[in-house]
This record gives sequence, structure tokens and C-alpha cells, in this order.
Amino acid sequence: MATATRVPLVSTTSSRLRHCHQSNWVESSFPLRRQPGSYRLFNKSLCYSSSSSSSSFLATTNRRGFRRLGVVVSAAMADLPTVLVTGAGGRTGQIVYKKLKERADQFVARGLVRTEESKEKIGGADDVLVGDIRNADSIVPAIQGVDALIILTSAVPRMKPGFDPTKGQRPEFYFEEGAFPEQVDWIGQKNQIDVAKTAGVKHIVLVGSMGGTDLNHPLNSLGNGNILVWKRKAEQYLADSGIPYTIIRAGGLQDREGGIRELLVGKDDELLKTETRTITRNDVAEVCIQALQFEEAKFKAFDLASNPERVGTPTKDFKALFSQISTRF
Repeated sequence: MATATRVPLVSTTSSRLRHCHQSNWVESSFPLRRQPGSYRLFNKSLCYSSSSSSSSFLATTNRRGFRRLGVVVSAAMADLPTVLVTGAGGRTGQIVYKKLKERADQFVARGLVRTEESKEKIGGADDVLVGDIRNADSIVPAIQGVDALIILTSAVPRMKPGFDPTKGQRPEFYFEEGAFPEQVDWIGQKNQIDVAKTAGVKHIVLVGSMGGTDLNHPLNSLGNGNILVWKRKAEQYLADSGIPYTIIRAGGLQDREGGIRELLVGKDDELLKTETRTITRNDVAEVCIQALQFEEAKFKAFDLASNPERVGTPTKDFKALFSQISTRF
């Protein structure tokens, strides 16, 4: 039985990792000496590249020890897309960044955090950059050369000290100076969109929150920040930017296992009127990444929640999920 080794060319004009694909090929039989080169594993196939080669081929060895050379007539070797996750130090951002790193055969992951401390918290890799989204110039290096951008930055309310639930008190919240929703969720996200447009980013996934249709939503009262108002303004700015986008308005976020629930999509906060108003951070992260892979997710905005565990069928077909959505904003 012949054994096969896939031997495609890796272009010398680029040092970036490339996929190996088989196309139509023809055989010629002659002894073949393996030339110096490099090996990489893709989808359980051994890929061999030689800097002196200018074509791709498939080599097989028959029982008599002769190699048969299958020349690949056409080989597709597209660069992997580079995806930047901003807010990569946050609880949901960390999950998205980790998922992208685990799928190194599909994506080149890059992260953006605000401080060196946050960078170290997620491993301190060279592909994690430090920048302040409130300063557009500081995030240019992170966005330059990116194919897709996943925005997970958000203002974070802090609880005022002295709260004692045993006394029947209600907690009070505040935003740190310079970190109000207007500065983070509006100006910061606008800066990201503007820099991405200049850099030629092809797709932006923006994660927001349900509740934006209600000015009196309780989240708007936290620290008098009107956080949903500013998030909604950034979403509208993205929708008007001309960049292909996916806007995900997530329900209440839970720190639970993902991938085991039926996901639900809606519009105009309709899901808030039901009992299915929550979703795991892991599921939100997965939807972000899946949105990069389907045309059906582009130029769409939707609310996202899930059924409780063991209710319905866990969502696996994301193309079908995105196809349910018709709303552009």
C-alpha cells in the first residue's frame, strides 16, 4: 500500500502560516530525494515546504521503494485572518481571546488591554498589546494589519463602600474618573471604529447589552452613567460606518459552562419580556467567533439569550442561527 506525504509550497514572500489544500494532481514515477525544508502539521496531514520550490506536489512511496510525484495543479494557500479582541482582559474578553488561541488553525489571535497588569493576567504574550481606547493614537498599532475586530470594551461600575445588606440597604454604584460610559462606551468605541475603518478592517463584531430601547432601564441609573444610552449610540455609529458589522446585544451574563444550551435571538428587547433573559459568557464568546465565519451574520444586530439547560436542543448550527435574523439595527 502506498503511503502519502502532502508537500505543498509555502510562499517565500510571506512568513505567515498558510493552509495546505489538495487540488487535482497528476503522477509521474521516479526516485525522489527529499530536499531540505520545513514541516508543519495541518488537519493531520504533514506539510512540507522548500524555499527552492515553486510548485506544490504530493509524494507517495510504493512497495518497490520508488516515490511517485503528484503535482498539484492549483493550491489555495490563503493567509489566516488576524482577529483583534479589545477588552481582552475582561471576563468575556478573556474567553474570546482564549478560544481564538485554541483555534490557531483558523485564526491569528491578537488582544488589546488597558494595562500591563491586565496583559500579565492573560499570559503576557507578545500578541497582547497595551493601549487606551480613549486615545485613538494609542490603539493604532494594535488594529493595524487586522482583518476582524471584536469589541468587548465596556465601562464598569464600582460599588460604593459601606454597603450592608443586613440593614436592608440598596447598593450604590459609581464610575471611576475618566471611565464613565460616555468616555468608554461611546468615545472609546467610536475611536476603535474610526481606526479600524482607516486600517481597512473587514468585519467588526460589537458586543453590547439588551435594554437599550428603554431609557428608564435600571442599568442606566447605575452611577448616573446612562450606560445603555452610550452603548446604543456606539452601535448606531458602527451601523452607519459602512464597515461590515455584527452587533450582539447580550442578556444577563452568567459565569457557567457554554455550548450546552439552545441559543435564542430576538430584536428590540423582546426577550426581556420573557423568562429567557440570560446567557453564559462562554456562549457569547462562541457567537462572536462564529459570526466571523458566516456571511449570514454580517450587517445584522440582534438580542442574544438562551434557554435553560436541558430545555430545547443545544445550538450547533450557527449559520442557521444567523439566518433567522433580519434586523440591521
